[in-house]
Amino acid sequence: MAQQRRQGYSRRAVYVVDGSRTPFLKAKDRPGPFAAADLAVAAGRPLLARQPFEPPELDEVILGCVMPSADEANIGRIAALRLGCGDRVPGWTVQRNCASGMQALDCAARSIADGRSQLVLAGGVEAMSHAPVLLSEAMVAWLGAWRGARSAGQRARVLARLRPQHFRVIIGLLRGLTDPVVGLSMGQTAENLAYRFGITRAAMDRFALESHRRLAEAQDAGRLAEEIEPIFDATGRCHDADDGLRRDSDPEKLARLRPVFDRPFGNVTAGNSAQITDGAAWLILASREAVRRHRLPVLGRIVDCSWAALDPAQMGLGPVHASTPLLQRHGLGLQDVDCWEINEAFAAQVLACLAAWEDEDYCRTELGLEGALGALDPARLNVDGGAVALGHPVGATGARIVLHTLRVLERTGGRRGVATLCIGGGQGGAMLVERDAG
Repeated sequence: MAQQRRQGYSRRAVYVVDGSRTPFLKAKDRPGPFAAADLAVAAGRPLLARQPFEPPELDEVILGCVMPSADEANIGRIAALRLGCGDRVPGWTVQRNCASGMQALDCAARSIADGRSQLVLAGGVEAMSHAPVLLSEAMVAWLGAWRGARSAGQRARVLARLRPQHFRVIIGLLRGLTDPVVGLSMGQTAENLAYRFGITRAAMDRFALESHRRLAEAQDAGRLAEEIEPIFDATGRCHDADDGLRRDSDPEKLARLRPVFDRPFGNVTAGNSAQITDGAAWLILASREAVRRHRLPVLGRIVDCSWAALDPAQMGLGPVHASTPLLQRHGLGLQDVDCWEINEAFAAQVLACLAAWEDEDYCRTELGLEGALGALDPARLNVDGGAVALGHPVGATGARIVLHTLRVLERTGGRRGVATLCIGGGQGGAMLVERDAG
């Protein structure tokens, strides 16, 4: 086990042969045009259609999702069946909050490395705009009493107990984005990091503007076309690009936004936070034998994956705690990685990760290093923008950033990339990928 921890998926190589995703669609105060399973199928169908193998030849389908709807309980199996994989291909769902898509890839990679699978479809999906609106426990109890009432008199007595507060609803998304252990929303944990590392509102807003600028540049240059599958809603409208981009954003507009999570003194706003978004992403993972048998192209190789945990109140530093041991296992420094994708849950959170790596005291006391790890070159980080601009459908993001890392390496001729993200509840995940050299 120790040897496997040092060398990652050391038993058998794990290749990524292809991948695709939907556009990431910003929530607009109402349920979006696609349910989660619709998004998963829309991303997966063209991906599988262009492969030289048939969907039933997959060994399994693994899908990350945080909030599947009540009729999509095992959404991985639903997607597998709707994608034409047939009755005999197992499909299952994983949940690790913001890293659910990355967890699906890790599960698939380990299954291939262990020899249990040859060909796996893995990814993530989320339809955050479809998050449920919940009834309070008091209302649920009242409804139970109403259903149990048999006579007119019993119903009259139950009806008399109904109060206006029974009709107060619970926004499921807000409840899900609040840590029940420390009682803080994810945005409040970002405020904690901003205070800890002295990150100013101006710095957060500059970071947000740069995220939008980079995404706009990537869209204009057509750099995302290879990974995005256009999708059509029930009205026939085509969605072919991430629609959270704000091309007209400027420092003055961002400065006018009020803090969301720590009013009135905080600095984390809607403008420097990830957007509430719907989207799906898939990757096809294969063993060397499957690559040879089906003559598959190779986009890259998943080398290793690392998971870490920390104080939930400092949740956003998860990438530091997951990526650092990953680098150490492979004898790498920050600058040995050609492409970094750090999910932009909040601008403050990414800036805090960069500050932590440069902070000698933090690296010594929290990471057990002899000194600061160093500075990460901004030119290698989120080169085509991140979640502040394109959104963060929590179940899908972990898969998207791995796919995009591989696409950037392919485009730039880079060799090595790390995709990493913070995870609600105080965790971090990081995946090391390389372009195939042989």
